[in-house]
Amino acid sequence: MNILLQKLKEVSLSVLPVTALVVVLRFTVIPIETNMFIRFLIGAVCVTLGLGIFLFGAHIGIVEIGGLMGETIFKTNKMYLVGILGFILGFLINAAEPDLQILARQVGMATGGVVPGFLFLIVVSIGVGFLVAIGLIRIIKGFPLNKIFSFSYFIILILGLWASEEFLAFSVDASGATTGSMTTPFILALGYGVSRLKGGKTTEEDSFGMVGLASAGPIIAILAMGIIKKLKHMEVYMEAFTPNVGILGPYMEAIPQFLKESIYTILPLLTLFLIFDKYRFKLSKKHKSSILKGLLFSFIGLALFLVGVNAGFMEVGRVLGESIASYHPRALPIIGFLLGMVIVLAEPAVYVLTEQVEEVTAGHIKRKVILVTLSIGIAFAVCASMLRIMIPALKLWHFLLPGFAFAAFLSYRVPPIFVGIAYDSGGVASGPMTATFILAFAQGAANAIPSANVLIDGFGVIAMVAMTPLVAIQLLGILFKIKAGKKEVLKHETN
Repeated sequence: MNILLQKLKEVSLSVLPVTALVVVLRFTVIPIETNMFIRFLIGAVCVTLGLGIFLFGAHIGIVEIGGLMGETIFKTNKMYLVGILGFILGFLINAAEPDLQILARQVGMATGGVVPGFLFLIVVSIGVGFLVAIGLIRIIKGFPLNKIFSFSYFIILILGLWASEEFLAFSVDASGATTGSMTTPFILALGYGVSRLKGGKTTEEDSFGMVGLASAGPIIAILAMGIIKKLKHMEVYMEAFTPNVGILGPYMEAIPQFLKESIYTILPLLTLFLIFDKYRFKLSKKHKSSILKGLLFSFIGLALFLVGVNAGFMEVGRVLGESIASYHPRALPIIGFLLGMVIVLAEPAVYVLTEQVEEVTAGHIKRKVILVTLSIGIAFAVCASMLRIMIPALKLWHFLLPGFAFAAFLSYRVPPIFVGIAYDSGGVASGPMTATFILAFAQGAANAIPSANVLIDGFGVIAMVAMTPLVAIQLLGILFKIKAGKKEVLKHETN
């Protein structure tokens, strides 16, 4: 109960800035319709309760299962089995990811079915499965993480030069949506379980990087699909935005839908756990019961969170984007900066990652430091996305390619643990709040600005949010390295 109350307290402090910003905008700049505003406030309560309950469930359920499976995979001691199990786990967990399902539907609707949502979901999940398998083999074999990332993003660079602008936006958005509330805690725990059992001097470093590697898989897979299918210059099929009617009606409609989606999300993990427990784990009744309770809490929290986001938050994001772009276009980058700064604090997976960072490093790297760094980085990401929507000459690759190249350069200059944390952060920062509220905000802004293309400009924001943490966290690593160097000098002078 104490842990649950602690999670709820942390989450309430995180969701409050987003809510406060919307409230201020409503009473100063954008007169949001009363019923919509009340729905937003109800959504804020649902998001707070749902996120707190989900994080509690993830703490005692999802993370525990991931750790146990990681240890089991390591004990197989056969690389082909490690690869096969890694692929299956990565594919199944990702196919159930709510963020990815939301994005797949939006891509299917925006392209008029030219890129079917189901195909998009399967291709992305295949990419994740391959990279999870590679990530597990990397930990066991001890391959340097920075070289793996350099090679992966070199392939992405080559594919990016051939692919269309639409697919560049889709692919990196898929990368961000992949590592959401379900996939991130599981993959983090999977990597931690393998690295902990392997042991050695690099245990801390090996604990991170799995989520970052998993994020590279969708980019490669979707870019390759775009090139193979030869899809370029697709038409936009965006339906006219029609806001919900009433206050409680939209919630009543959303509850059955997201209860069902949450069941689909938890069911693969529950099935895997029961199979592994019967043949491998053989846990005590008490231990098994604790994990099952964790999955139940995760299900309840996830359903409540998704209902709040989709019935209360998403349409407000769209209305804000359209209204600001229409009536106060110069304020768009400033509002984007402020939204980016506060939205990351409400992401479920960010809390899972920052807690693991503090735990694995025994408090050496504080979670608050990571949160502040991510907040600043993502603020610049959303701000830059708004500028890209406003200025036709600015293209997505103008930001992404130099950003990824600079991140690769920094990976050879910072302590190895920061490389893993940085690439993992890029994945976790672009979770359900970004995939709904920020994406809706960007699409609303792109729809209101005549020179913008919703299919290209509206879909790049998740990509930007996924890229900037790679640079921001590694720059933090440089500061840690300088600080550590000064301490060594002082220690030497004192001796």
